[in-house]
Amino acid sequence: MNASVIIPTLNEAKLLPGLLDRLARQTCQDFETIVADAGSTDGTREICREHGVILTTGGMPAVGRNRGAAMARGERLFFFDADVLPPEDFMEQALAEMATQGLRLATCRFTPDSDHPLDQLLFELANQFVKLSLEVDPHAGGFAIFVDRDLFEMVGGFNESLRLAEDHDFVRRAARHAPLGMLESTQIKMSVRRLEKDGRFSYSAKCIRVELHRLFKGEVTEDIVDYQFGYDQPNPSTRPDETLERLIARMEDWRREYAAMLKRLSNDVKRSPEVHEAMTDLRGRFDQLKDAVRAYVTRR
Repeated sequence: MNASVIIPTLNEAKLLPGLLDRLARQTCQDFETIVADAGSTDGTREICREHGVILTTGGMPAVGRNRGAAMARGERLFFFDADVLPPEDFMEQALAEMATQGLRLATCRFTPDSDHPLDQLLFELANQFVKLSLEVDPHAGGFAIFVDRDLFEMVGGFNESLRLAEDHDFVRRAARHAPLGMLESTQIKMSVRRLEKDGRFSYSAKCIRVELHRLFKGEVTEDIVDYQFGYDQPNPSTRPDETLERLIARMEDWRREYAAMLKRLSNDVKRSPEVHEAMTDLRGRFDQLKDAVRAYVTRR
C-alpha cells in the first residue's frame, strides 16, 4: 500500500465527514484512512464506522498520530487534522511529486475556508514563514505532514511529552535526516474555527509566544498558553472588541517579534536574492495586515 492517512480526533462530528467524503473521492485510492479518536462523545466514532475507515484509540494529537502510525500499512504517512479539505486529486499529486522530487518529508500550502481579507493575510504570513524557514529551522503544522514511514520510525514519531508544537518538533528532528519540502503541485483548505474560537489576534499572539519559547528556551513541556484539543464545546470568543489603537499597537509588537525570529532564523543562511525577497514580502504583508485590522475594526 502506497500511503496511510492518519487523523487524530476528539469530537469532530461537524467537520470530519467533509474530510472523509473528500478522501473517498480521491483520484488515487492506493491508501488507507486511520482515525485515532480520543474518546469523542458527539458521534465521531459512529461517523468513522459509517465511512468504513480504520478506527483506533487516540489521545492528545501526538498520541493519536503515533497510535495511528503504529497500525499503518502504507509506505508513506499523511497526517491530517479533521478540519482540512484536500482537493480530489491531492493524494495523486502529492505522491507523484514526492516520488519525482525524492522527498521523504513534506508539507504543503494551506488556505483558509474564509474570504475575509484578515484570514487571507494571516494564512499567507504563515505560509511565507514555513517557506522561509525550510532550510534553517523547518516547520510544518500537524494538519499537513507527509513522511516516509521508515523516517517516521527512525526518529521515534511525535514526542508525546510536549504540551504544544509537537508537530514542529517532529519535523525539526526528521529534517536532520531528510530535508523538508513544500509541495508545489497541490495545497489544502483549512478551517478558521480556531481563529474564530480564540479570536484572530489572541490566537496569533499565542502562536508567536510558542515560537519564541521554542527559539530561546527549547521545546514546550508545560502549559504556557491556553490550548484545548477538541471541539465539543464550540465557544466562539465573546470578548468585547479591543480599541483600534490597542490592535494597531499589538500589530507593531508582533512585527518586531516576527522580525526577531526571522533574524534568528537567517543568521546561518546566506542572504540569497530569494531569501531577501521573501523577507521583504513578509514585512510588506505586515503592513497590509495593519490596514486590514483598521478596516475590520471600522466595519464592526
